Amino acid sequence: MSAKLFRVIVQVGDIEQAASFYATLLGMEGSRVSNGRHYFNCEGTILACLDPRADGDDFDATPSPDHIYLAVDDIEASYAAAQTAGAKLAEGDVHGDPAGEIAQRPWGEKSFYIEDPFGNHLCLVERSTMFTG
Repeated sequence: MSAKLFRVIVQVGDIEQAASFYATLLGMEGSRVSNGRHYFNCEGTILACLDPRADGDDFDATPSPDHIYLAVDDIEASYAAAQTAGAKLAEGDVHGDPAGEIAQRPWGEKSFYIEDPFGNHLCLVERSTMFTG
């Protein structure tokens, strides 16, 4: 048996703000698929922003406690896009790296950590340095 990861949901408290934030961060507009869902096709895996209230659910958004990792071709351009989008730069991380900076990780990845406006944790990794085990 094999499986393909095709959608990851990040809960957000404002679908319009989320669509704008992720469009700036990812450099693509994405698609509104319902009143509370906006999808970004990240090379076959959908990053789905979900505003539960706007989508008709009876609960508030809860940020993911773990990081979602995104591979990017140009880490410096992605860092600039994160700043433009209004990302909260990490205040340092478990690896002891300086706050909010691009750093080379002990396992070889070049990356930086941020939070979206809703508290979801993201890590952007330079594609050429991805470590998959």
